[in-house]
Amino acid sequence: MKRTILLVDDEANILSALTRLLRPAGYTILRAGSGEEGLALLAQHEVGVIVSDQRMPEMTGVEFLRKAHELYPDTIRIVLSGYTELNSVTDAINHGAIYKFLTKPWEDDLLRANIEEAFLHHEMKRENARLTTELRAANEELEQRVQEKTRELTRNLKILEISREVLERMPVAVIGIGADGVIALANRLACDLLGKGGPLLGEEASEALPPELLTQNESFTLEPQGAPGPLRFYCWRDTMGRTSDSQGSVLVLVPEQQDKVS
Repeated sequence: MKRTILLVDDEANILSALTRLLRPAGYTILRAGSGEEGLALLAQHEVGVIVSDQRMPEMTGVEFLRKAHELYPDTIRIVLSGYTELNSVTDAINHGAIYKFLTKPWEDDLLRANIEEAFLHHEMKRENARLTTELRAANEELEQRVQEKTRELTRNLKILEISREVLERMPVAVIGIGADGVIALANRLACDLLGKGGPLLGEEASEALPPELLTQNESFTLEPQGAPGPLRFYCWRDTMGRTSDSQGSVLVLVPEQQDKVS
């Protein structure tokens, strides 16, 4: 990642000295002789660290760095000044406009170390911002997926409720048997005809149903409770799994007076 530093000082010899000191670190170095020039350069370049003198005509270093903070809050801002000017920069430090205060004349090793630390801080801020953006996007995507899944589940639940009501209202008895031989579905008419007053769900088909229902399609006679006499039914039987992953079989009992299912 390219590291760009902006040096602001109204004294050309100071800018030259700072440039010589920092050039070996491989930074891209921008130089400005005033706060206005510094703001113009910030508008044209992506700057990570700013080092500004405090005592400059027209716009002090603190004033310049306050504006830089407002316009480019991700920059790391350092002010160079004498001890006698510390009071004038303390408020800016407390309010976050300035990252560090370094004195003039500076110590080369200390200045280099502080600028390296400033770049690391800047890169950490950018990385945190990137991770925050990615996390926000991931959360939004997850929320969207949850909403879509919720809508899908709600829709499927409504379809299931409608299918269940249709099944209950059908004038034929319908029984679904799982691959394990357990009755997994039985509408009301099937329970009335074969349940002997009780539910069929969860019962072993081999124990709850007449044997002839489980072998082949044929007509047979039932004597349901409450019926005036024996009733003839045609049993249609087929295996599941042709259009789904379901396994097992389905039975449909049709009264003989109705058309047979084929």
